[in-house]
Amino acid sequence: MNSNTQSASQSASQSKKDRNKAVSLTTDTRGVATVTLQRAEMHNAFDDLMIAELLQLLDKVKADESCRILVLRATGKSFSAGADLNWMRRMADYDRDQNLNDARELANLMKTLNQLTIPTIALVQGASFGGGVGLVACCDIAIASDNAVFCLSEVRLGLMPAVISPYVIAAIGERQARRYFLTAEKFSASKALSLGLVHEVVDAQGLDSRLGEMIEAILSGGPQAQKAAKHLVFSISKGRVSQSEQNNDLIEETVKSIATIRATDEAREGLSAFLEKRRPKWVQG
Repeated sequence: MNSNTQSASQSASQSKKDRNKAVSLTTDTRGVATVTLQRAEMHNAFDDLMIAELLQLLDKVKADESCRILVLRATGKSFSAGADLNWMRRMADYDRDQNLNDARELANLMKTLNQLTIPTIALVQGASFGGGVGLVACCDIAIASDNAVFCLSEVRLGLMPAVISPYVIAAIGERQARRYFLTAEKFSASKALSLGLVHEVVDAQGLDSRLGEMIEAILSGGPQAQKAAKHLVFSISKGRVSQSEQNNDLIEETVKSIATIRATDEAREGLSAFLEKRRPKWVQG
């Protein structure tokens, strides 16, 4: 290890000791888990420490069978400014293997959030830049305030949105990605809506109210059916990427999926509840 790398490592170690937790996790009685980015003073920019904390909390959510929904939100004026520039400068002093390992942690975070089996909601109350856009794209549902602003800013720093690219391209499409990856233009919440990055734009004062409505809508569905439906979306999307939408394997997978879920206790309960004009057992209250 060279002297610069050793100094950077010692500095990172010290900052870990001195810094408060960058993220928090709360779970309510309904099984709604809320992960909150709370580095408001840094516009919720993430570094290696924050990424590690997020991964730990997502692992807790995955292990908790009572969790029905994950909400990702932030404190302060910004949702996330993306990568912490101090972290980026520090990584410039690391060797290639260390940089690869560091990048894999961010990739692991995006993959873990994207593949979480329960429904996920991003609540975007402010600016979302770079990797922050990646976090939004990895969530199943994104609700933004009307004053939110977005930017894929990496090329302005001589970088590129590499790790987040699969998720952002899946959200906004190749054609739009070719523009915004290259220009690093800022765009509004209404533009993010038209691009497909977010699903709804609401008044800033109504953000929590709309979140509550969305949570209620999700909680009215069967949890196992939702997991299976999310898996189905991924399966069909893979078929489209390979231009095999109508191939026999994909069709057979959809047949097996519905046949499997129809035979579950949850499906029987859902159908019975509908026919009997009552709430299914998974709906509280």
